[in-house]
Amino acid sequence: MSKENKKIKLYKKKSNDKNTNYKWIMLITLWTFLISGSIGFISNFLLSGVGIFFAFFILITIIIIGIIFDIIGVAVTAADEVPFHSLASRKVTGAKTAVKLIRNADKVSNFCNDVIGDICGVLSGAAGGIIISKLMSSGYFKNQTLLALVISAIIASLTVGGKALGKNFAMTQSNNIVYNTAWIIEKIKVKRK
Repeated sequence: MSKENKKIKLYKKKSNDKNTNYKWIMLITLWTFLISGSIGFISNFLLSGVGIFFAFFILITIIIIGIIFDIIGVAVTAADEVPFHSLASRKVTGAKTAVKLIRNADKVSNFCNDVIGDICGVLSGAAGGIIISKLMSSGYFKNQTLLALVISAIIASLTVGGKALGKNFAMTQSNNIVYNTAWIIEKIKVKRK
């Protein structure tokens, strides 16, 4: 072993229990339960009464929502806060919110990637199950196992492929994505007032 290799030592960031925000963890766990339960109930109710093509449309929409939120979550963690300070000083719409998003990147990323991403994953699986049952009951397919494998593979490949493509886009366009997201959030806040 060379002398050079012995001296390399990587240090981890110092952390203490005060940095762990248990209130955030409990809140996000509760919100995930409520959101996923509500959306799951609504989507199952809506999907049970629609045709096969509309069910596929809803499935693709759920997958796209998951990809979009994954892009936002990655962009927030990769974005640079500095350019937004100058925009905020000029009172550009969205700049202050962009700074808040970047400063809370761990929470924003957790919400976008984990909460919304996992909810979309569960919902796309449920939508796939409903599509399978509709295709079986309509007599298009005889082999339920093969059909389930094909639908599951399509859902997984679209989700993973879309997120892989989205991550590259999020890394290269992080500041633009964060700014556009912050701009939309501020516009929604103004309309609510």
